[in-house]
Amino acid sequence: MKKVLLLLALMGTIGYAQDRSKTISGTVNDGRAALSNVSVTVEESGEETSTDAKGRYMVSAKPGDVIRYGYQGMKPVRILVEDVTRYLNISLAPDVKELEEVVVIGNNRKSQKDMELEYRVNRNLIRTAYGYIDADRAPGNIRFMHEEEINAVGICILDVLKNQFPGVIVNGDCLGARGPSLRDATSFSRISGRDQNLDFTAQIPTSSTEIDRQGVVFVRGSHSINNPRAAIFDVDGVIFSQPPIWLDVKNIKRIAVLNNFATVTQYGSAGTGGVIVVNTYTGTAVSNKITDFAKLRNNFATPALSKEQIQANWPTYLQELYKSTSGEDAKLTFDEYYLKYRRSPHFILDTYGYFYNQRGDVAFADEIIEKNSSLFEGNPVLLKALAYNYESQGRAAKANEVYKAVYKLRPQYGQSYMDLANSYRDLRNYKQAAAIYNRYTYMKDKEILRKDSTAFDPIINREYNNLLSLYNDDLVSGEGADELFVDDEDFEGTRLVFEWNDGDAEFDLQFVNPGDQHYTWKHTLASNDELLMSEKANGFSSSEYLLDGSLPGTWKINAKYHGNMSLSPTYLKATIYHNYGSVSQRKEVKVFKLHMQDINQELFSLSNSSSVVLR
Repeated sequence: MKKVLLLLALMGTIGYAQDRSKTISGTVNDGRAALSNVSVTVEESGEETSTDAKGRYMVSAKPGDVIRYGYQGMKPVRILVEDVTRYLNISLAPDVKELEEVVVIGNNRKSQKDMELEYRVNRNLIRTAYGYIDADRAPGNIRFMHEEEINAVGICILDVLKNQFPGVIVNGDCLGARGPSLRDATSFSRISGRDQNLDFTAQIPTSSTEIDRQGVVFVRGSHSINNPRAAIFDVDGVIFSQPPIWLDVKNIKRIAVLNNFATVTQYGSAGTGGVIVVNTYTGTAVSNKITDFAKLRNNFATPALSKEQIQANWPTYLQELYKSTSGEDAKLTFDEYYLKYRRSPHFILDTYGYFYNQRGDVAFADEIIEKNSSLFEGNPVLLKALAYNYESQGRAAKANEVYKAVYKLRPQYGQSYMDLANSYRDLRNYKQAAAIYNRYTYMKDKEILRKDSTAFDPIINREYNNLLSLYNDDLVSGEGADELFVDDEDFEGTRLVFEWNDGDAEFDLQFVNPGDQHYTWKHTLASNDELLMSEKANGFSSSEYLLDGSLPGTWKINAKYHGNMSLSPTYLKATIYHNYGSVSQRKEVKVFKLHMQDINQELFSLSNSSSVVLR
C-alpha cells in the first residue's frame, strides 16, 4: 500500500489480553460414522488425547494453538484455535489418491496458456525454464513449499531449504557463503538447445572450505560415492549450478523440488542430481487481464436451488412469520416462538430481519436486538453477523458501532481493520477510514501484525487505494491533494467481495458465466486446508472476484455450504461494486444465512449493465 503522508495521527496502541487455556470439545467422524481412537494433539503444549467409542474428545488449548487430528488412513487435519472456539466437530477424509474415470472427448490436456492463466490460483503449478508443470498431471511426485511456509527471517535460500523436504540435504550455511557474482550467474545462466547436455559436475564444490563458501544442496542424497551430484537451481527460468544465496528470501513466491527422471530429463545431465525450481514475485509475470476461469474447462453448471426452494426449508418460525396477515399477527407469532428460541442468536437475527425488511417495523426490530444483546456481547462471530445485516439495510451508523466492538475484541485481525475502515467510509468519514488503513500498514511494518501478500493484503490495498482515488480531495485539501500518491487502478468493471463471519465455515462459491459454464472456488479443509489455516493465522475471512465485462450477459453466483465446526449457520456477505474505480461507482450489500448443507443454492445474479438481481 503506497502513500507519501500520514493522514491522521495513529490510533492508540493495541493491548492484547492474556489468552488463557480453555476446554475444546467435539466429535470426529469419517463423514458417515464416528471414529474412535483418533489422535487429538495440541501441537504447542504437546497435550494429547484420543476419541472414545462415540468419536468424542476433550482437550485444553488457548487461542493461537493448533490442534491436530490424526488417524491411520485418513488425511490429518490441523485447526487453529480462535477466541470463540469452543466446539470443533471434525470430519476426516481418506488419504488416498483416487484415479478419476477417464473419458476421452477431444483433447483434455491443459495448454501452457491455460496454465499461465491459472498460475495465480493453482498452487500446484510451477514455472520452469521449459514452461509450466502441473503437479496434478506430472509423472512422479513434485514437492512444494509455498510463500506462507517460507520463513522470511532466513538469511538466504539455504536457510529456507533446511529441514523442509525429506531427502533434501543442505550443506554449508548462509553466513559463510558469499554466492556467485553477476559474472558467475551469466556464465551458467540457461541451458537450452545444443548445450542441453552440459555437465556441471566440475562446478560442484568438493572441499569443506568450498562448501562453506557457496553451499551445496543434494536432493537424492549425499551418500553416493560414484555420483555425488548436487541439485541445480531454476530461478524464474534461469538455471544456476550453485545455490542462489544472493536471492532475497522475501521475494520467493513458490519452491518446487523435482527429483524424478520424467521431470528433470529436459535439463539434461545437469539435472540428474535433481532440480530446485524457485519462482519469485518479481520474476513471475502476473497479467492484469481478468481471466474467466470457467472458460478453461468443459464444465457446464447444473441448476441450483431457487429462492423459493430455499424458503421451503426455512425454520418453522420463519415460515409462520411470512404467513402472517398483519403486523400484530406477526408479533403474536414471534411471542409464541420466542419462549422456545430466545437463547438462539440465529432466531433473533431471523426475526429482526423479518420485522425490519418485511414489515418495516424498525422500532420493534431494534427492540428485539436490544432486549437480547447479551447473546452477541463478547462474540465477534455473532457481532459480525449482526453488522452484516445492518450494512445490507443501509444502517451505516449501527454497523459502525458493531464493527468498533469487533475491533476491540480482535485488534490482531486484519479483517477488523478493513471492516471498521469501510464502515467509516459508509458514514462519509473518509479521514477516519484512511487513518485506520494507515494504522494497519503501520502495525504490519512494525511486525505486530502478520503480513499476507497473496490473499488479504491485495484486497485491503485495493480498498484503501480506491478510497484515495475517489476521495483524495476530502482527505487532503489544497496543493497537498496533488502530492498524495495513488496507484493507478488496473481494473474497471464489477467487483465482488465476499466475507463470512465464521473462520471455520466451509463452502463452495460457484460463478456461472453467461455461457452456463462455471468456475468453483472451494473453501474447504479437504481442498484448501493451507488457505483456511492462513486465514486464521492472518485474521481475515474475505475473498474478491473481478468481472471486466469481456463476456456480456447475466452471471449467476451460487453457494454450496458444507457447515462449520460448531454445527451452526454461517452468514455470508456479498458486496457488489458496480462501475468500480469510476466516479459513478456504487455498491450493494447482500447477506445470506447459510444453513442447508451440501446443496447448491443460487445467491444472486448480475449483469454488467444492471443492478444485482435476486432470484
